[in-house]
Amino acid sequence: MSFNTSITGLNAAQKDLDVTSNNIANANSTGFKSSRAQFGDIYAVSAYGNSKTATGQGVLTEAVQQQFTQGSLQFTNNSLDLAISGQGFFTFQPTLDSQQSVYSRAGALGANKDGFIVNTNGQYLKALPVSANGTLQSTSLASAKPIQLPVAAGAPKATVNVTQSFNLPASATVPAVTPFDMTQATPDPASYTQANSQQVYDSLGNTHTLTSYYVKTANPNEWNVYYQIDTQPSQGPSTLTFDANGQLPTTPAPFPVTATAASLGTGAAPLNINVQTQGDSTQYNAPFNMAAQSQDGNTTGQLTGVSVGSNGLIQASYSNGQNIPLGMVALANFSNPQGLKQVGNNSWAESVDSGAPTAGQPGTGTFGLIQGGALEQSNVDLTQQLVNLITAQRNFQANAQAIQTDKTATDAVINIR
Repeated sequence: MSFNTSITGLNAAQKDLDVTSNNIANANSTGFKSSRAQFGDIYAVSAYGNSKTATGQGVLTEAVQQQFTQGSLQFTNNSLDLAISGQGFFTFQPTLDSQQSVYSRAGALGANKDGFIVNTNGQYLKALPVSANGTLQSTSLASAKPIQLPVAAGAPKATVNVTQSFNLPASATVPAVTPFDMTQATPDPASYTQANSQQVYDSLGNTHTLTSYYVKTANPNEWNVYYQIDTQPSQGPSTLTFDANGQLPTTPAPFPVTATAASLGTGAAPLNINVQTQGDSTQYNAPFNMAAQSQDGNTTGQLTGVSVGSNGLIQASYSNGQNIPLGMVALANFSNPQGLKQVGNNSWAESVDSGAPTAGQPGTGTFGLIQGGALEQSNVDLTQQLVNLITAQRNFQANAQAIQTDKTATDAVINIR
């Protein structure tokens, strides 16, 4: 029996060596989680056995358990490289038509020839659906789909809203030329006090110039504002009346400025712009100053990059300033990660022991945050593994020596004359 006991010790030591060697071999594998061999003793006892004199019959391997502790983060120059800081697994789809998912902590990603975001094994990263403003619409893995980068140029958008915030000089007088001639392609500078121009866009992304002419009236603290698109006739006026403190008592209603398709001359749809003078505009004894202005249109844009936020939101960025949400990285977690089935390539699959996956948004609940442009390194502690290697080797040699001793004792009995 002692031979069999020592053999189980050899097998256990060999298993310990195998696990430790695998950990050391994967010390540089992205997202790798180290394993630990766990052993238990063997006793052959009967219902009426005497526990006081029972002799153990060796050792068995109870489990090889992975340790899902956080690995350190290494920053890279690839914006598509992702790391999870906290709990959770990336969800990948092996093929486009596959109904199965695999889970991994390895986030070394790139785009394939069709523009899909894939890992180094060609598996497709799955993302949860989001609305046009980036709001998560569903946390169900059934709704998660592979993410494909857009190949089309960023769509143009016609300007609809323009906002302006400014200071008009309180010392201004009525222009020398009155009234302001709204029919001129280039108004007489003597007929207005100040002017400001800004770019707006039509539905095809063509640029146009919206010019605002500010005209002081004969009434105290009162100004008329006229608006002109390109060289078309001006429109207005929008009347602004400031109080004795140089402020607008109420925010003026948006003033509509229009341009027909024919007058634009680009084949675009007519422009219908609402020009909003902000309530913080003033009339102080200071030079004319355009404090702020904005408009919500844009021209055609080219894809310039893809970024992933800490909340997992994947956005495509365009040269025209657009940022289009594509989806949100789908993280999955399990009630018993130790029960996941290893499938290689630093990936795992769901099993009966692991339980069903629970999906969620990064940074919420128990799910960790996403770090873009970084990779999670292996959590292998090389120093500890080398110590384990020495210990396993010692145990192997000790069990081999026990077999040698058993053999010597057996030979001695056989050789009795």
